Amino acid sequence: MLRFALFEPEIPQNTGTLLRLAACLNVGVDIIEPCGFVWNHPSFRRSVMDYIDYVSYVRHVDLEAFTASAKGRIIPVIVSGQTPLYDFSFLPDDILLFGKESTGIPQALIQGMPSLCIPMQGGCRSLNLALAATMAISEAVRQVAS
Repeated sequence: MLRFALFEPEIPQNTGTLLRLAACLNVGVDIIEPCGFVWNHPSFRRSVMDYIDYVSYVRHVDLEAFTASAKGRIIPVIVSGQTPLYDFSFLPDDILLFGKESTGIPQALIQGMPSLCIPMQGGCRSLNLALAATMAISEAVRQVAS
């Protein structure tokens, strides 16, 4: 099953929104602790709604526990990624890895992994996590489904 992972997510609305997306697209989710909010935070509950009952997710104590359990390729989606998102060929057991909203993923933790970027125009630095993840997850789902 295609999956995505959130590394130490900080904003409950982003996490809730992405879990809702995962439920709708039948994509698994890995949450890499620590989260920057409590799991029952009102903003998280409001954004995930009752979709939490329909998503397959696992909470991992840290990145090491996550990588030890990963069955497929772990592919970080980062601003400085090596390959543009739309030039990458996804496999059904891939896991897209997204960093925390404030600082992303420390480079030392993802060194040696193939990484993706979302090409942006002008002087734009980055997208909101939920938007960037939706773009990448949707492209992976599109490729794996065809």
